[in-house]
Amino acid sequence: MVALTLGLSLGEPLIVKAQAQAQSNQQNPFERAQSAVESLIARLRGREMPEGIVKSNGRIEATQVDVAAKYPGRLATLTVNEGDEVTAGQVVATIASPETEAQLRGAQAQVLKSKQALAEANAQIAQRKSDLDFARTDYERAKKLLDTRFISVQVVDQRRNRLDASEAAYVAANAQRDQAESAIAAAESDVERYQSILVDLVLVSPRSGRVQYRLARAGEVVAAGQRVLTILDLNDVYFTIYLPADDAGKLTLGDEAHIILDPIPQYVFPSTISFVATEAQFTPKSVETTEEREKLMFRVKLQGDPKVLDRYHRQVKTGVRGLGFVRTDPKVPWPQELTVRLPQ
Repeated sequence: MVALTLGLSLGEPLIVKAQAQAQSNQQNPFERAQSAVESLIARLRGREMPEGIVKSNGRIEATQVDVAAKYPGRLATLTVNEGDEVTAGQVVATIASPETEAQLRGAQAQVLKSKQALAEANAQIAQRKSDLDFARTDYERAKKLLDTRFISVQVVDQRRNRLDASEAAYVAANAQRDQAESAIAAAESDVERYQSILVDLVLVSPRSGRVQYRLARAGEVVAAGQRVLTILDLNDVYFTIYLPADDAGKLTLGDEAHIILDPIPQYVFPSTISFVATEAQFTPKSVETTEEREKLMFRVKLQGDPKVLDRYHRQVKTGVRGLGFVRTDPKVPWPQELTVRLPQ
């Protein structure tokens, strides 16, 4: 009985080992590959990098562009939702402003009125010019008759006064024409101003990207300058990391960098060192450990490759954490585990 019990006890480790081996064999190839990748990332996080390569935690960010109301009014339509893809120039919202539309109609009516006044002024000028020509001819004839004593000095003076009055009337008619032209220019300027306001009441996306926030709803009254949408420019995506001064000072702008994201550690994405902060700063709590936050660090931007972003822009998600790898010596080759691997 004792021997039997001892034999069973000695056989338990063998049974457990056999069960574990059988369970391991039951894993599909994808699960085994995923486990291998996770093991690789764990080693990358904990291992020392080769000389000339530095790693740091970071996250994906993108340039945010606000779509705001330039003029106050009621938000009539809002055609996009959060997460929607938009293109540059696409109409995303409209603001209703009946007051501006009424002012535009008034300005257009004033243009017509001013043009009518100009036509009347031109007709008046033609009439005054005819009167002036007749008065001048009559006066010249009177002066000749005065020399021959066929007309009195009083009649000549009367014709002289009539000539002066005709000249004054002609000058006044020209002034009325100038005034009508100025009124037309002012009215047309008002029309252009109200038309430009109506154009600005149609909100368009300034860039292609994805709607990050919808900050207003159709039917709400928005104030001048109030934000309606926030759009992520998916053509300007970058990975932000923080490095100590010794490493940041050795970086070369434009040099290649690589990124591994936590949700998809099996892929390595290419990027470019586009920016190194000129002043040191404390790193955000959400990125670095407590010990590293006690040091002054430099912010570094790893700009995403435009071709890769254009291909995978629908999969880009800001805020995703990962590891960024840069070279303090551009001549150092990338190790095999950090070569670029993209989703197919």
